[in-house]
Amino acid sequence: MTQDNKEESVAETFISHLIELRDRIVRAGGVLLLVFVCMMPWSGQIYDFLAHPMMTALPVGAKMIATGVLTPFMVPLKVTLLAAFVVTLPWILYQAWAFVAPGLYTHEKKLVAPLVISSTILFMAGIAFCYFFVFNVVFKVINEWAPKSINVAPDIESYFDFALTMFIAFGLTFEVPIVVVVLVRMGLVSVAKLKELRPYIIVGAFVVAAIVTPPDATSMLMLAIPLWLLFEVGLLVAPLFVKLTTAPEEESA
Repeated sequence: MTQDNKEESVAETFISHLIELRDRIVRAGGVLLLVFVCMMPWSGQIYDFLAHPMMTALPVGAKMIATGVLTPFMVPLKVTLLAAFVVTLPWILYQAWAFVAPGLYTHEKKLVAPLVISSTILFMAGIAFCYFFVFNVVFKVINEWAPKSINVAPDIESYFDFALTMFIAFGLTFEVPIVVVVLVRMGLVSVAKLKELRPYIIVGAFVVAAIVTPPDATSMLMLAIPLWLLFEVGLLVAPLFVKLTTAPEEESA
């Protein structure tokens, strides 16, 4: 094969990969848009579900407020889009996996597939933990400590921004075992070294929790303690994962 033929072959391969990537993005985005459109008629109920922990903590008869003209319409749509993304996340990740899988070796597929699946499950578990446990406790504490002279009526857009920030924080927190496993598997750090760094990581967990969460001890502890415990889970899982995903040539080396 001549040099010109090689260059032409490389160009055709690159273009075919771009076309494949475009098709995967269109498939993922199309399903996301379809799910979003199907959920739109229930956008009000979806926001009510998101607001349930706050409404439960508020005094009887109290409601949230909307200060913007379009806020009562736009915020429920944003929540619906977020819900649609969570629902279609497995499909989106499948499209990403289908794009990269043909170029991977068998041992690399053993490495990537469990990481994709487990990271999805852990991220959703973090969101669920935040919604069903953290919100119920934090909102109750905040409203109990509020002065009796204050009429607690949160703005719906502020509540959505707060909930989104907390979901991302707890979702990423639950990814800590994945981070530990990847670092150990790539040989960037050993399990023994991470154990030596444990005191600094625990302090770092509390610092991160203090920055991300509202300025109260309850929510800080609810983020810092799971962050620490999930780090310990990562230390336990990492050696097993390395053993299961080691290629034959790596073992011989």
